[in-house]
Amino acid sequence: MQNVYLTTAYLAPIQYYCKLYHAKQIWMERYDNYLKQSYRNRCTIAAADGPLNLSVPIVKPETLKCFTKDIKISDHGNWRHLHWNAIVSAYNSSPFFEYYADDFAPFYEKKYTYLFDFNEELRMAICSLLDIQPNINYTETYIHPSPDEEDCRETIHPKHAGIDINFKIIPYYQVFKNKYGFLPNLSIIDLLFNMGPEGIMVLKDSITHR
Repeated sequence: MQNVYLTTAYLAPIQYYCKLYHAKQIWMERYDNYLKQSYRNRCTIAAADGPLNLSVPIVKPETLKCFTKDIKISDHGNWRHLHWNAIVSAYNSSPFFEYYADDFAPFYEKKYTYLFDFNEELRMAICSLLDIQPNINYTETYIHPSPDEEDCRETIHPKHAGIDINFKIIPYYQVFKNKYGFLPNLSIIDLLFNMGPEGIMVLKDSITHR
């Protein structure tokens, strides 16, 4: 796959990690204007009551336009405790939760100042667990991709996902599948906790153009 442009993302969806796995080179955007209700600060997991959105609260920027790299995390609402409890409740009966739980728990104990840093450290940990080594570059200014590059900065979005001819949904085991049916393109932790090391095969099969 060609060069791909991505935004930072909190426990990003499977589609996002397909790009990390297959792209020749990733450009991680730092100089986009921060947008609310995007994967930059939210993810979706499969809870006992169905899909559940988890959002990291941010400090409201002082100006209408603020680079994503400058967005700070708020301590409002004891969110770390709530997020971790939600993750434990959703996945403690999944096949690989106990295997990976200790890798994720520290992220909900340590305070991070910047959302970008928090997301990136989580991403690096997840890539290590999946045994993928994406070639990551960080932008120094906002870049306009060439026609032969893939811009996923807005197409991978929880509200208005764009058409992605390079990605297809591959069903896999989920704890609550019998209750709700298969829930597609959830946070990567859903794949990791349910499939463990075999999750990499789902990423491999989810790509349509190589």
